[in-house]
Amino acid sequence: MYAMLTASMSLQTNAGAAAVLPPVGFMPMPLNFRHADVLRRGRPRHGMPGKVSTYDSFYIKHPPMSCGRRAKIFAPFDALAGFSACIAAKQVVYEEKRILTDGEREELDRKLSVLMGLTANSRMARENSVKIQVTRYVPCDDPENEAYGKRGRYETITGILRKIDVIRKQILLNNESIPIGDIVEIQDVPENRVFGGLVEEAC
Repeated sequence: MYAMLTASMSLQTNAGAAAVLPPVGFMPMPLNFRHADVLRRGRPRHGMPGKVSTYDSFYIKHPPMSCGRRAKIFAPFDALAGFSACIAAKQVVYEEKRILTDGEREELDRKLSVLMGLTANSRMARENSVKIQVTRYVPCDDPENEAYGKRGRYETITGILRKIDVIRKQILLNNESIPIGDIVEIQDVPENRVFGGLVEEAC
């Protein structure tokens, strides 16, 4: 390598005007460099920003990539399909289902009675469009987890109440059936207050 560099440097020195060739990286450009003309032209430019008239066919076919999309090229990929989801599932904290007190059950029954009056049939449900917030207990459905069949977690859902099925003992919220036995709390939402005077009436 040292001999090649020395030889190329001596050739460029003896060549006179040819010695002003731009370097290739950290080494002088050899006289017989096959891509010397490309290096002299510099980085290609395909149009000037904001001037459509200067865009050539290459620029139109291959527009500049945004920094966000360019970063995705070098982003790590999920080599093991589903592995990240399994890790996230192990981080979920499960707890035992708590038993409601008599007061909590009475309050829940009162709220369900109010909702039944507002959604007695499909027409009333559409007209009233009752929006509520429901906190329910969801049992662990991961057979690989030690909490499977023993514990679960609580989640809160906000949506439009479609129906209260007394026979099946479930409510239809956002087209999702929720067993009444899994509901621990029903609350108002700021834009649609249904139980505003319920507490005062109970007192």
